[in-house]
Amino acid sequence: MAAASGFRTLQAVELDVAAAATYAQNHPETEVYVGPIQDWLRDADVPSVDVIVGGPPCQGFSTLGKQDVEDGRNGLWEEYARTILRVRPKYFVVENVAAFMKSPQYGLFLAATQAGGQLADYAFEAQVLNAADYGAFQARKRAVLIGHHRDLPSPGWPEPTHIGRHRTVREALRGVGAAWDALDLPERTIDFHGHMLPGVFRTLDLHLGRDYEDLSLRRFREIPPGGNRFDLPYELLSPCWRKHHSGSGDVMGRLHWDKPSVTIRTEFFKPEKGRYLHPTANRAITHLEAALLQGFPLDYKWVGSKTAIARQIGNAVPIPLGAAIGDVLQRAAVSTLSQVLAQ
Repeated sequence: MAAASGFRTLQAVELDVAAAATYAQNHPETEVYVGPIQDWLRDADVPSVDVIVGGPPCQGFSTLGKQDVEDGRNGLWEEYARTILRVRPKYFVVENVAAFMKSPQYGLFLAATQAGGQLADYAFEAQVLNAADYGAFQARKRAVLIGHHRDLPSPGWPEPTHIGRHRTVREALRGVGAAWDALDLPERTIDFHGHMLPGVFRTLDLHLGRDYEDLSLRRFREIPPGGNRFDLPYELLSPCWRKHHSGSGDVMGRLHWDKPSVTIRTEFFKPEKGRYLHPTANRAITHLEAALLQGFPLDYKWVGSKTAIARQIGNAVPIPLGAAIGDVLQRAAVSTLSQVLAQ
């Protein structure tokens, strides 16, 4: 719901129990439904709101790994469409990987808003936005759809604020020590909807390392600032790397101090998954550093295991990009309310 000082979130729907618990800790005024969106639509008291925001799972669209157009999760956009029909919001937002714009599902969503479609009362505009252009510490490109009821004007798009002056890894990690604080999370638990989960932790608690094998440490020491697996001597290459002299330069790569980071994904703690080595220290970035690169504050609260929290960090929309989109919607909602009151 729109309020003079911003939006007030009435309900959130989340399948991942740990992610739902994290959301509930940071938004105690919001009712959090834990379970599939299909069950929520069937069983819950769905509220009437001005805006709905969602990000249907993107794994089937991702250019990383094997794309699968038949991935069942790709069809969850239809549940989102049903949510729009049920709630009848003034505005909606869909966020996904950039590849979503070229998927069959995007075409189906677009067709649904045409004359005769189930969402014919709505229109939307879509762009691929780079989070770094809006003040995020990482170059993360996401497909964003901003929709509106056809009785209302389009909210428009946030103006990029940082083109040509992107914020950097050095800015994000200023003051963070090169050595991690611990290998594991502190011993504490919380009961959430009958589930005993690790937590609650603050972002400050997440400067966590890994117990690396000697081979990994030897590899890290050979990779210079800005380097990657192509800098490793032959004897330290894995068999698959010895056979492939091309491919991604981000694998086993170091982040650059004076550039935005690459996209922070759910397995940022594994250097073999991308450019996730610290710019100078011989280790992968920690959960704390990944959270800071996403824009989370130091006092943000987290629930879950190390792996569960990493998944939450990697799946998040960078905070500055989300804030920029929210500001556009807030201005549109206030403008609409002002026009109604003036009549």
